[in-house]
Amino acid sequence: MPELPEVETVRRGLAPAMEGAVIETAHVNRPDLRWPFPERMAERLTGRRVERLRRRSKYILADLEGDETLIVHLGMSGRMTVSGVRLGRFHVDHPAPAKHDHVVLEMAGGARVTFNDPRRFGAMDLAPTATLEQHRLLRGIGPEPLGNTFDETYLTERLAGRAVPVKAALLDQKIVAGLGNIYVCEVLHRAGIDPRRKAGRIAPARVATLVPLIREVLEEAIASGGSSLKDYRQADGAMGYFQHGFRVYDRAGEGCATEGCDGTVERIVQSGRSTFLCRHCQR
Repeated sequence: MPELPEVETVRRGLAPAMEGAVIETAHVNRPDLRWPFPERMAERLTGRRVERLRRRSKYILADLEGDETLIVHLGMSGRMTVSGVRLGRFHVDHPAPAKHDHVVLEMAGGARVTFNDPRRFGAMDLAPTATLEQHRLLRGIGPEPLGNTFDETYLTERLAGRAVPVKAALLDQKIVAGLGNIYVCEVLHRAGIDPRRKAGRIAPARVATLVPLIREVLEEAIASGGSSLKDYRQADGAMGYFQHGFRVYDRAGEGCATEGCDGTVERIVQSGRSTFLCRHCQR
């Protein structure tokens, strides 16, 4: 499932075509994705200007004139792509309609934004902008890891006394927004912390080192366009390439990338999900 870097990369790709532009026509080609679409969604989107395009955790938020926001979650296989615009030196033509093009937004100026989702685990909703943080999908989400409210003091306090593994704590969206399996594995490897360690048993000084490393990994991943392992694509259809720089994720059996370490990356299972680590240098 796309994590923060992938969602942020898509948001940045959509922004030139959507921000400040009017949705001339919205086509909603089925009644639902993971959940039913809001009533009259096509009608409520048509003719509305996108005032701002932003991200909260793993959600793309399109603030519309009239104090309503379109909430978008890509799910496991969802893609939002742009066509009919110039991206850099290249003009991206409109593709032929595809089977799983569930929502299509025809923007003023000729751009087209298409939400394609073969597995239909994605989601869209409309909600009042003023009370958006209370929406069922966004309520209770922790601070953004690239924001000013996420710092060493905050994380140390939130992990203190917790008996769950540190990996599970960092995956908890109530503690920090947007982190997923891939990037938590990468962060813990750079920090030299065993993902099985109880969060509350890690010294505060070591917990503090996680904050700059989380930012470092996320910023590197965003600069690389995210990680493409299966379905993820950027807004122009291109693949991300941060996966070529993985230090541990999906590298079981390979040598550890930490300088001076002669350990081997292993795969274990935590709460039904793959964890990759080097037991030699992660303690």
